[in-house]
Amino acid sequence: MISLRELENEARAHLAPEVHDLFAGGADDEITLRANESAFARIGLVPRVLSGSAERDLSTSLLGRTIALPVVIAPTAFHRLAHPDGEISTARAAQAAGTIMIVSMAATTPVEEIPGDTWFQFNVQPDRELTRYQVQRAEKAGCRALVLSVDVAAFGHRERDLRNGFDHLPDGLVCENMRDAAGVVRRIEFAPDLAWSDLAWIREISALPLVLKGITHPADARRALDHGVDGLIVSNHGGRQLDSVAATIDLLPDITSAVGGRVPVLLDGGVRRSTDIVKARALGATAVGIGRPVLWGLAIDGQRGVERVLSLLREELDRALALCGASSLDDLSEDLLRW
Repeated sequence: MISLRELENEARAHLAPEVHDLFAGGADDEITLRANESAFARIGLVPRVLSGSAERDLSTSLLGRTIALPVVIAPTAFHRLAHPDGEISTARAAQAAGTIMIVSMAATTPVEEIPGDTWFQFNVQPDRELTRYQVQRAEKAGCRALVLSVDVAAFGHRERDLRNGFDHLPDGLVCENMRDAAGVVRRIEFAPDLAWSDLAWIREISALPLVLKGITHPADARRALDHGVDGLIVSNHGGRQLDSVAATIDLLPDITSAVGGRVPVLLDGGVRRSTDIVKARALGATAVGIGRPVLWGLAIDGQRGVERVLSLLREELDRALALCGASSLDDLSEDLLRW
């Protein structure tokens, strides 16, 4: 593998067609799915010269933790559909790269068994006691932050899955983090009445930092700050929820302007090259999340495949900084971009 863009075709040979479509697909006409990638290509770089250094610093600080590169593993479901070792292999690759894995509520491995520096992504369930149990279970397992998905008032209309009849996991696999206190696996449900006032309840049940995932509107970013959140993720759910939502890189500038550096802002959706990371950093993002490329790497070669994904991004990012005349991520600013 010499680039992330080559991964999907290779991974397709390792996955059942319906599983490939589950991972690759988006909602409705998949407009947002495509836009997330194509929007990066519309932004040009305007590099500086005679201003670089022999070595580049790729590290960044995120909620009090220094990570080796500004890339985290975004939360994605069902890693054991891609490889038998599933989330454990993904987490070990993140460990080896010196970064964070955001564990999905829909993981096929219990949160307690996933090693490394982890955050826990969850949706508030209509049964609030189940959510309380999930959150406290993640905290006890050593997760360092909570990531609340706020863009799932209803389930996205994913036509590939409907055509394939994919509506349940195969025998032997379950959403392990959906077990209740009695050990019964519960079905993932949605809470369309989730409100800003519910953030106070989440604060009551856990002392972990709280990050909101799925922020697209600057007014919501400002309101999140009023409610004391610790971070935001600009995300349209990889194009899997509401189709026609704008690409995340197009949404990012208004969000970072509204936040004004008070909390870290991350971005996910469509990141396939280190130049995408450069553009996101130049527009104020602390880090980016990658989702589908991780699943492709995992399907191809387990832990080593995910390690290769992260090493490719590291190599590309170091080269991109050198060619932009930057010695660290802090040297990247909007004047390097042409819209």
